Amino acid sequence: MDRIELYRVFVRVVEARSFTRAADTLQKPRSSVSAAVAELEARLGARLLQRTTRSLHPTDEGSEFYERCLGLLSEHEEMEAMFRSAARGLEGRIRVEVPGRIGRLILAPALPEFLARWPGIVVELGVADRLADLVGERVDCALRIGPLPDSSLRARRLGEIVQINVASPAYLARHGAPRGLDDLDRHLQVAYASPGSGRVADWEWVEGGEIRSRPTPWRVSANSAEAYIACALAGLGMIQIPAYDVAEHLAAGDLVEVLPEIRPGALPAHLLFPGRARPTRRLSLFADWLAETTAGVLS
Repeated sequence: MDRIELYRVFVRVVEARSFTRAADTLQKPRSSVSAAVAELEARLGARLLQRTTRSLHPTDEGSEFYERCLGLLSEHEEMEAMFRSAARGLEGRIRVEVPGRIGRLILAPALPEFLARWPGIVVELGVADRLADLVGERVDCALRIGPLPDSSLRARRLGEIVQINVASPAYLARHGAPRGLDDLDRHLQVAYASPGSGRVADWEWVEGGEIRSRPTPWRVSANSAEAYIACALAGLGMIQIPAYDVAEHLAAGDLVEVLPEIRPGALPAHLLFPGRARPTRRLSLFADWLAETTAGVLS
């Protein structure tokens, strides 16, 4: 096995945290993957992986070598692509994860323009309201909305998404329009429940530059944006939602903004990348295109 392939195998093992999972994704026998790592360790004269009966993690030397491998493999791919596709433009595959509504309403309709511009690039678009494991699932980039937890992922800030409060005309006809925070106790919200934890979000607003929140009565909760909006359209309560998500419903009069003076805080949007290696040219181009495409809903 040549050195480049050894590096590829090692990177995959580190990312998968398992010889078996790495072998499956590489479509190689597990014994070949294990032998490749052993050969690499013998060549380097260093232990790269810490193995136990339940886990596999890189050693300090392994972590440093992993980062170097990412950079070398990226450079190697760029060098090959420079000659292989010079006459045809860039080639390769990009795997991206985005939130459901942004994927369906914004990115998917715009993708034909990107693919026409770069016919050699294949895009695997993952659309889901979950946090993908970029390293473990071999995702090239992911669009994340909301505050970022501490992580080793590289982040590119794209802007902020404005949020508003809305309700259906039918709900307002039954309950009246809220005039301020003091009215919330006699109104209903559609509660948004976190898909991961099930925690119901309180009603939020910005006051003096700070995010404030308070519990608000509810009779229905939803754990997806689609169901959340559908419940609001059905007159089951008020919701707090990114403005782009309900732009068509507002234009059609199916939903109406309420409490415009006490909107929830804007949500930061970031594009995340695994590792610290320099991204390939096709990924850089896709990231720039994605930033341009989402600029219309970001402030």
